[in-house]
Amino acid sequence: MRTHLLRFAVFITVLAGLALPAHASKDMVQFGSRIVVEPDQSIHDAVCFFCSVDDRGTVEGDIVVFFGNVNIDGKANHDIVNFFGHVNAADDATIGKNIVNFFGHVRLGDNVSVGQDMVVMFGGLSVGQGVHNGGDRVVQPGFIFWAPLLIIFTVVILVVREVRASRRRAMYGAYPYPPAPPPPPQQ
Repeated sequence: MRTHLLRFAVFITVLAGLALPAHASKDMVQFGSRIVVEPDQSIHDAVCFFCSVDDRGTVEGDIVVFFGNVNIDGKANHDIVNFFGHVNAADDATIGKNIVNFFGHVRLGDNVSVGQDMVVMFGGLSVGQGVHNGGDRVVQPGFIFWAPLLIIFTVVILVVREVRASRRRAMYGAYPYPPAPPPPPQQ
């Protein structure tokens, strides 16, 4: 039994030693630190967690942001995906393919070009003059998500309140109240 375990451990160690590290040329991945693409700079992909991406140059690949904002003042040649943040495209910005935003707002300035689809789920969309969209626009406002959630939350609160009141009445009903005090003596 121990020899099998030893052989397995040696095998895993050899595999780990032979593994090639991942290499991404010109990709930027940040956690909590802003990604800024300068006007004369070009990167491939930008992935950001708890931070924002400011694109003033060119992003050849995708921009993916969780809990942050995306500001486009240059070119984004592929997709922009944002969760819990805002997407702002300045006037005359170019987005090559799709914009997907969950729980945030998308603001497109004048003469912005979007190559394919725009999907805004549980947020808002503001579009300037002359915006060109090569595909579909799907916008689901936030109340579609928050209204049913608020109704469910209210029902749960009312049910818990009534159950507690019922238990309180049952508890007080089990114990006799003290007798009423005698009336004051008549003079």
